Amino acid sequence: EKNEQKAMDLYKKACDGGYMRGCYNLGLMYADGNGVETDFSKAAELFEKAFDGDIAAVKLYKKACDRGNMRGCHNLGVMYTNSNGVEKNVKKAMDLYKKACDGGEMSGCYNLGLMYVNGNGVEKDQQKAVELFKKACDGGNMHGCHNLGFMYDNGNGVEKDQQKAVELYKKVCDGGEMSGCYNLGLMYVNGNGVEKDFIKAAQLFKKACDGGNMHGCGFLGFMYTKGNGIEKDFSKAEQLFKKACDGGEMNGCGALATMYANGNGVEKNVKKAMDLYKKACDGGNMLGCGFLGFMYEKGDGVGQDIYMAKEYYGKACDLGDQDGCDEYKRLNK
Repeated sequence: EKNEQKAMDLYKKACDGGYMRGCYNLGLMYADGNGVETDFSKAAELFEKAFDGDIAAVKLYKKACDRGNMRGCHNLGVMYTNSNGVEKNVKKAMDLYKKACDGGEMSGCYNLGLMYVNGNGVEKDQQKAVELFKKACDGGNMHGCHNLGFMYDNGNGVEKDQQKAVELYKKVCDGGEMSGCYNLGLMYVNGNGVEKDFIKAAQLFKKACDGGNMHGCGFLGFMYTKGNGIEKDFSKAEQLFKKACDGGEMNGCGALATMYANGNGVEKNVKKAMDLYKKACDGGNMLGCGFLGFMYEKGDGVGQDIYMAKEYYGKACDLGDQDGCDEYKRLNK
C-alpha cells in the first residue's frame, strides 16, 4: 500500500546515512508536495547535498521565486551574489533581495542593507542601509538588529546613540545571536552607553563563547589574564585562547603565542610562539606579523635574519600597524 510518510522517513534515513540517492528522492517529494507541503527551499538544499553542486538549487530557487516563495527569491539572490551555480550578477541579486524584502522575507531586507553599506552594485548609502536593517530587525531578523546596533554604536547613517546600540545588542543576544552578546560585552568593558561593568562583560563573553562566538572566547581569555571581573587564571586563559585560535580567531592565536613567548602561566616555548605568531600573521593579524619581525631581528628562538624581519614588519605595516611601518623604515635606512 502506498505510504508517502513512510517513504519520506526512509529517504531521510538514507540521506542522513550518506546515501545521496535518498537525499535526491526526498528533495523530489518536497519539490512535488508528495506527502508533505511543497517546500522548494528544502528541496534545493537536498538536491544541493545530493549533487554536491549548485545548479539544481538555482533552478529550484528560481521556480520557488516565480511561484511567489520569497525565501526562494532571497536564496536565489544569494546564489547570484556568490556566483554559486550561476554567473555572478550583483544587479540581479539586488532585485531579488528587494523582491524578497518587499514580500516580507526579512533576510532579503538584511542582505539588501549590506549591499548599501558596502556599495556592492549600488552607491553606498548608510541611511538607506539603516532603514533596511531596521525593517529586518522589526521583522524579527536578529542579523538586522545586530547591524542596526552597530550603526547606532558608530553613528553610521544615523545619529550616534550608544544607549540605543546597547538595547539592540541585548535584543540580539537574548534572541540567541552570539555576536550580540559579544558586542554587548564590549560596551560593558568600555562603558559605552552603559556603566562600565567587567563582571557583566565577562558573563556576556562567556555566553558568547559557549554559543560558538570565537571573539567572545578570545576576549574572555584576556579578562582571565588581567583578572578583570573574574579571578585571574592563566590556565583558563590558555584554554580560551586555544579555542579561539582553533576556531579561526587570529587574535586568540597571537595572544596564545605571547603566553608561550613570555612564559606567562605556561612553560616558555619560543618555537611554539613563533608557529602561533605565523598562523596569526598568515590569518591577517598585524600584531602577529610585528612580533615575528621582532623575533627575526633579535634572533629570539630563531637565527637572526634581518631580511625576514623586514618582510614581517612590512606585512604588519600593510595590515595597518604603524609600529610595523616604523620598524620597516628603520631597517631600510
